[in-house]
Amino acid sequence: MLTELVEVPGGVFRMGSTSFYPEEAPIHTVTVDAFAIDRHPVTNAQFAEFVAATGHVTVAEKALDPALYPGVPQADLQPGALVFRPTSGPVDLRDWRQWWDWAPGANWRAPFGPGSDIADKADHPVVQVAYPDAAAYARWAGRRLPTEAEWEYAARAGSTTDYVWGTEPTVEGALMANTWQGRFPYRNDGASGWTGTSPVGTFPANGFGLVDMIGNVWEWTTTRFSAHHVLNQKDQRNSCCPPPTVPDPAVSQALKGGSHLCAPEYCHRYRPAARSPQSQDTSTTHIGFRCVVSG
Repeated sequence: MLTELVEVPGGVFRMGSTSFYPEEAPIHTVTVDAFAIDRHPVTNAQFAEFVAATGHVTVAEKALDPALYPGVPQADLQPGALVFRPTSGPVDLRDWRQWWDWAPGANWRAPFGPGSDIADKADHPVVQVAYPDAAAYARWAGRRLPTEAEWEYAARAGSTTDYVWGTEPTVEGALMANTWQGRFPYRNDGASGWTGTSPVGTFPANGFGLVDMIGNVWEWTTTRFSAHHVLNQKDQRNSCCPPPTVPDPAVSQALKGGSHLCAPEYCHRYRPAARSPQSQDTSTTHIGFRCVVSG
């Protein structure tokens, strides 16, 4: 069953921020047409329905093409994906390789590699989906992926504060999103009892009634990432011109929303304006997606 769509009225908003990371600038005025968006990220159960109906094989389940990855050892071309592994103690936060591991056999059914599963996570966001996988699901569903502007507009829901819910990360001490609690990357005390992903809708909805726009999993958009916002760029919706089924490892898309791995000392990106680059071919344990329909 497809996710319920929430109608979002068109409007004008101020996109971006100059308070945190340079790639979020400049703040600029954007006009967005009316559209509808999934109330929550696509879940494991929903992605399983798509795979059963289409036979789709995800990027993580395919061996890498040597022509696209020249010089990579044959052993590293086998199917797999990136998996978060907590460290045993404090580490240099400038070296992400200390907590990310390439795991052969990791995919959406086994997010952490062989021996892991999603048996009790039907209502969690699907992860280990690369950009072409998310786009393929959207086409099957008769929807598309959002542009970065659409996504941020929907996340803000009329809010102009750093966080959707106000000026502080919490509201009277209550967590408003699934983000890292503790000392990254070695101690996670859990967000309302959840370490890793949480069931969609565990945390409060925003003003449009959308859940998990912040935290839980990063979400793919159709906007190509750049070092800062490119003003007046052409609309990058993919409804009529879907992306190629073969991912381009040299091309990065803009991710939005932050994830359960976001911690203030390392990744203070659990905000509507926050953005992060990710190559189209990358699948990880903290990236998912949701879909939209043009108004």
